[in-house]
Amino acid sequence: MAAPTAYSLIATDLDGTLLRGDDTLSDRSRAALARVAEAGARHLVVTGRPAPRVRPLLDELGGAGLAVCGQGAQLYDAAADRLLWSVTLDRELAETALGKIEAEVGLLYAAVDQDGVDGLTLIEPGYVMPHPTLPAVRVHRRDDLWTEPISKVLLRHPSLSDDELASAARGVVGSLATVTMSGPGTVELQPCGVTKATGLALAAAHLGLTPAATIAFGDMPNDIPMFDWAARGVAMANAHPELKAVADEVTLSNEDDGIAVVLERLFPSRTDRSRESGEPRGPRQPSESPRPHQPHQPHQLRQSYQPYRPNQPHQSYQ
Repeated sequence: MAAPTAYSLIATDLDGTLLRGDDTLSDRSRAALARVAEAGARHLVVTGRPAPRVRPLLDELGGAGLAVCGQGAQLYDAAADRLLWSVTLDRELAETALGKIEAEVGLLYAAVDQDGVDGLTLIEPGYVMPHPTLPAVRVHRRDDLWTEPISKVLLRHPSLSDDELASAARGVVGSLATVTMSGPGTVELQPCGVTKATGLALAAAHLGLTPAATIAFGDMPNDIPMFDWAARGVAMANAHPELKAVADEVTLSNEDDGIAVVLERLFPSRTDRSRESGEPRGPRQPSESPRPHQPHQPHQLRQSYQPYRPNQPHQSYQ
């Protein structure tokens, strides 16, 4: 059954977007995603979390399809529990980038996400996980972070804000890595040129879908490339100002079912359609100032988010 709107692919971030602060999915959001599935459209999780930290959530969602993980560095097949595609961050480059940032801002605390479906999150002494519910293994010294292939490095500074740390890192890292800010206390280094748009484009191609058929939801600057790629970008009310500035629409917060509000509008139930055709329509509670949908135009990616080049040597297929 064809989707009743222009959108056949619904791409959602997790933390601060689809999930509530306690890492749960509300009944209303679950019902809205069920409408999407009933209409024949696809829901795709696009998250900074690595595949092992996404698997339990996909099980809860009943998802047996694809998920974009690790800020776009992993394309995960939940049904087969394997990575269809992954890109690792060169560990020597990561160490070099970390040293350059510390030379600029002083001592940092670091963690890494190991590559693979069973990869661990390793944290060095002093690093505090921004999501206390996510499992992590503390190592004795920084050198222990580099023992296995990694998908990204997570950084924290004892006094700088996330915006200050991300800005300083971008100023000195150059082409060694891509710097992203994906949540409170979460500044990250990932393979150069790899963003959420990288993984989203790969997943969409795998599904036979296009940017023009995609609507994306997010809350942080790491979602900007995804908004650039998709036909429409919807920021949460709790989103970072940088993302709100480029969004086509601002919905309610993740705690107030902001995604569900938009999906209920785009994918009305049979009851809603009957009311619209036969009864006066009462006032709806929309997200803020939805802009009329515009036909998709290819976006120029912002300079700080370089498009991924498939022939880069750090690419690997699994």
